[in-house]
Amino acid sequence: MRPELPGLMKEIGAEVTRAYPVYGRLLNGPNAEPIRQGLEQALYAFVDRVADPGKNAVLRDELLRKFGRVEAYEGRELDTLQGAYRLGARIALRRAKAVGQQYRLSPALILAFADALFAYVDELEQISREGYVEVQSRAFSEVPARRRRLLHLILAAPPLPQALPGLCEAAAWHPPADVTMVALRPPVPEHLEAGLADDVLFDLDIPQPHLLIPGPLTSERLAMLDAALAGAHAVVGLTVPLAQAADSIRWARRVLQLIDEGVVADTPLARCEDHLVTLWLLSDPALVTHLAAGELAPIDRLPASRRDRLVETLRVHISTRAPAEQVGEMLGVHAQTVRYRLRNLDVLLGERLADPDHRFAMEASLRALHLLARGTGM
Repeated sequence: MRPELPGLMKEIGAEVTRAYPVYGRLLNGPNAEPIRQGLEQALYAFVDRVADPGKNAVLRDELLRKFGRVEAYEGRELDTLQGAYRLGARIALRRAKAVGQQYRLSPALILAFADALFAYVDELEQISREGYVEVQSRAFSEVPARRRRLLHLILAAPPLPQALPGLCEAAAWHPPADVTMVALRPPVPEHLEAGLADDVLFDLDIPQPHLLIPGPLTSERLAMLDAALAGAHAVVGLTVPLAQAADSIRWARRVLQLIDEGVVADTPLARCEDHLVTLWLLSDPALVTHLAAGELAPIDRLPASRRDRLVETLRVHISTRAPAEQVGEMLGVHAQTVRYRLRNLDVLLGERLADPDHRFAMEASLRALHLLARGTGM
């Protein structure tokens, strides 16, 4: 079954979003990755159970409970989520029948598979129901629940809903012109919510918790955030118009990811505005690698040690525009060695070094590769 899972995930995602457009919006919103992780866990856990019936499914269960919580926060009945689960099961069974024909499996085996699959779906529904009931049973007042739903809608795929003014009024929240999003690293401190100002929107009970702060991060807002976080780590996104809040949280989460990868230095409260070039250069690492391969192709044919020395010299030279003496100091080599390497580079790269477009492409790709190497510790 395992080779079928990647393709099956794509098929289920396409069919479910076609049948239930609300999930298409969620899959294009800021919580898309946790949703995809939940789908992946649900599928792989079923196959794992076949291979090892006693295998732990704690991560799957927690993600499924979060699905149920989201349904409650969004104000939907569980019927929609249950329908999506059952549609996914029918698609999986259809794929199983095709595989059964391919491998000439017996009808009795396919029937047993179907029984196990739909029993598994019942289990998924029950676990999601636990999360749904958990939210409903909490002693939330109407205003906090509406504010949480309002935040979900603001961060959904644009444009903002036409009903936003009415939703803001029902949530007792005045919509600002600009907002600043904050990505939090879980686990979130229990006291954090109590330290936030009344107009801050938040969702702390999800895999990627976040805050929405109306307006820019003023000194007063920063003091509030520092006190509420009390040492917990977070990344402040850019201040953007309300309609672009999803971009702000996306950038903040990317910086948080780069911190985890060792590319960006870890600090209790990082700011996206301090890492804009890094965000841009590493927005598509695979594309950067291809760009660098094309620009540096004449160097790539050299032995690895010589190639690496030339690439590092080129990176420092092209980024700093410094004379050979300063480049040598930065690299820890003699200026004459730098001049020798630069003459080699001039021979290998020829007109590329003089062409503004190629020079810019080389500088951007070399900076990005240097950042990636920092993250991998190379």
